[in-house]
Amino acid sequence: MYPRLFEFGPITVYTYGVLLAAAYLLGLKLAMTRAQKRGLDHNRVLDLGIYIIISALIGAKLLLLVTDFSTFRNDPKELLTLARSGGVFYGGLILAVVVALWYIRRAGLPLWTTCDVFAPGIALGHVVGRFGCLFAGCCYGKPTTRPWGITFTDPFAAANVGTPLGVPLHPTQLYEAGAELLILAVLLLTERKGRPFPGRTFWLYMLLYAVSRFIIEFFRGDDRGTVWMFSTSQFISILLAPLAIVMLVYLARIQPPVPERKKRAA
Repeated sequence: MYPRLFEFGPITVYTYGVLLAAAYLLGLKLAMTRAQKRGLDHNRVLDLGIYIIISALIGAKLLLLVTDFSTFRNDPKELLTLARSGGVFYGGLILAVVVALWYIRRAGLPLWTTCDVFAPGIALGHVVGRFGCLFAGCCYGKPTTRPWGITFTDPFAAANVGTPLGVPLHPTQLYEAGAELLILAVLLLTERKGRPFPGRTFWLYMLLYAVSRFIIEFFRGDDRGTVWMFSTSQFISILLAPLAIVMLVYLARIQPPVPERKKRAA
């Protein structure tokens, strides 16, 4: 597509990097807005957001290193690609959750309410981030004869991330962006429906993302590592989906529902 946004002498600005930065900023902005409405400490939530961004970047690259370890072991020069690659989303998500739980406890923020605040922001950021993948040519799909198949032609994408050129591929980047957009809508539209309780939005996001990612993985064509007969991300999804269901049931039982806000007198 368009992996390089522009070049200024020896400096190259990559489209993926710009959209990734936009993804983090938009996700953080949405989280901050939601935190303010819930009366959470602005400075602590901002600090938490920064911790999440840094840990997500590190975690994504670490999981990429693990899943493609043989490539890096056989050719150590390939380690340089970690600097310009986004990595594996699940790696960023897992490390970000671990770091967030640590900081939330340390800062004395309400655990599940804070997690609920950030969940839609993660989905929004992921939508934008996957467009960055599309422009970079990474996270590409398998060859397809479907009319919506997308054909990459930029040699830089092939050299950088191994994107097949001149072959119609499943636009898996758009599949995931669309799935995340749908998940975002579900989270926001159902947040106050039924019997809301702290933690419901966060674990609903985890469940919906695990299911959608498991399905989309069948259409991916890039090398992502395997665990038994599943890709790495599918294996994580298999573990995450039941955990999310258990947590939703558990939290619904032990926590009182969120009281409805009283309407102001006219």
